This record gives sequence, structure tokens and C-alpha cells, in this order.
Amino acid sequence: MDLLKRLMKNKQFVFFSILALMVIFIAVFAPWIAVKNPYDAVMTDSLIPPGEKYMWGTDRLGRDIFSRIIYGTRPSLIMTFTLVSVVFLVGTGLGILAGYFGGIIDTIIMRFADMMISFPGLVLAIAVAGLLGPSMTNAVLAIALVSWPKYARLARSLVLKIKNNMYIEAAIVGGARTGKIIKKYLIPNMIPTMIVTATTDIGTMMLELASLSFLGFGAQAPTPEWGLMLNEGRTYITKASWLIMYPGIAIIVVVIIFNMLGDSIRDILDPKDN
Repeated sequence: MDLLKRLMKNKQFVFFSILALMVIFIAVFAPWIAVKNPYDAVMTDSLIPPGEKYMWGTDRLGRDIFSRIIYGTRPSLIMTFTLVSVVFLVGTGLGILAGYFGGIIDTIIMRFADMMISFPGLVLAIAVAGLLGPSMTNAVLAIALVSWPKYARLARSLVLKIKNNMYIEAAIVGGARTGKIIKKYLIPNMIPTMIVTATTDIGTMMLELASLSFLGFGAQAPTPEWGLMLNEGRTYITKASWLIMYPGIAIIVVVIIFNMLGDSIRDILDPKDN
């Protein structure tokens, strides 16, 4: 209840939570919000500028840009939330193993994490996505592969800090099993920090997925995905600027919403401010 009160008192959190829910609402109810089928190509209506017939214009195949932007919310959010969840679970799990058990397990996990961190993240993700083949699923796997070390290192540092507390030692002396100690003492104390990190990374992950789609390693045509739409529209930037303007605005707005939401959650859960 105390946490709920703090959340409701934070105006920034309430405001950006409403905006985030609106974005999710658009993704869920896209078929009812979009005015046309985003896959329908009408070649006679190719590259029509924004107007009465097409609110945000059409692309080179005569597809309605507004409807494609609305439907593009779905793959962008689904893949981003999937990516954040995978990185969160894998990174946190490996960090807990490394921090709690130490020894050879810690050495193997951390050296592998150091190896992954030594490469530029997006460049390595592009290389992995290129090897796996272009698709949204492979893009998620590629970015997850280069992103988990951040969570593993953070989780490990939190575990090392928590397990030195007296109540952990008392639990061990009392005969508590490893699973119970991790579940009852470690995870509850470290999860707020991990959640804050995951929330603030939503915008970054969305940008990285859009970047891979823009480069041809993510979503493939005819999927209405914002990064792919930017790639398709760049050829016509001089005579049909709306092809990149609206997808770009969509990416910027949604990324800002989730970044600000993450910042507000961090401010609320940060123990230094409470």
C-alpha cells in the first residue's frame, strides 16, 4: 500500500503511465483504430500526400501510412517487451548464480560476460542477426545475446552485497536451503533495482530493434514495423517525406514515453530518495 501511495503521488509516473497505457491500447485495438487494411496495396494511389483520402498519405505501393503506423505498434511493443523479459530473466538468473555460488561458476559466467561487453553492442547484434538470418525473432535473440551481461553484472553485485548481511548468515546457520535463501531473501531485496533497470531499458531496446529492422536484419516486408517503414521510405525522402516523418515521430514519441516512465519508477523506488 505504501508503494502504491508513492506511485500515485508521483505526477510524472501517473502522466506517463496513462500515455503508456494509451500506446498499449492502440496496439491491442489496432484493427478498430486503423481506417484501412495496412497490407492492402492500391498501386493507383501510390505516394499520395497526406490529405482527405489518406490522412497521413500512402507509400509506394499505395498502402495507408496511418493504418501501418497503428498496426506497427504491435510488433514494436511485443518484440520489445519480449526482449526486455528475456534479457531480464537470463541476465538476472546468471547474475544470481555467479554472485551466490562464486568459484568456477562465477568465473565462467563473468568472463563470458566480459567477452560480450568487449564488443560494441549494436555491431555485435548486427553480426549475430546476419548469421541467424533476418527476422524479428532473430533480432530479439541477437540483441538479447549482447544485452544480458549488463543485468548479470548488476544482479551479481547486488547478491554479493546482500549475502553478507547478518540475516543471510542466520538463515544459513538455521539450516535454510539454498533455494529458500534465494527465493525469500535475495530476490525480494534485489528485484526493485532490477525492475527499474528493465523499465528504463524499454526505450533503448525499442530503438535497437528498430535499428536492426532499418538495416534489414529485423522485421521483413510487408510487416508494418516502424524501423522497416523508415528503411522503405528513405529512397523517397525528397519527394515523399511523410514516409519517414510519421514512423520517425512514432518511434520518438513511444521511446520518450517509456524512458520517462522508467525514470519516474526509478525516482520512486530509489532508496536514496525515500
